[in-house]
Amino acid sequence: MGRGRQKAKQTKVARELKYSSPNTDLSALQRELGGAAPPVWANREPSSDNDDGDEYDPYDDWAPRPR
Repeated sequence: MGRGRQKAKQTKVARELKYSSPNTDLSALQRELGGAAPPVWANREPSSDNDDGDEYDPYDDWAPRPR
C-alpha cells in the first residue's frame, strides 16, 4: 500500500474510534468503582524505624553533585 492509502486508512480508523459510541456495561463499571476494597498498603502507617536517613538510595548515584 502506498503512503496516501495508508494515511487515508489510518484517518478512517481514527474517525471511527473518535465518533463511535461503544456499549458501556454500567453495572460492571459500578462494581469496579464501588465494590473494591482499598489495597492493604494504603492503610499502613509509615514506619518510623528508618527515619535516620542513612539508608542507601540507588537514585543518589544519578543525582547531580553540588559544586
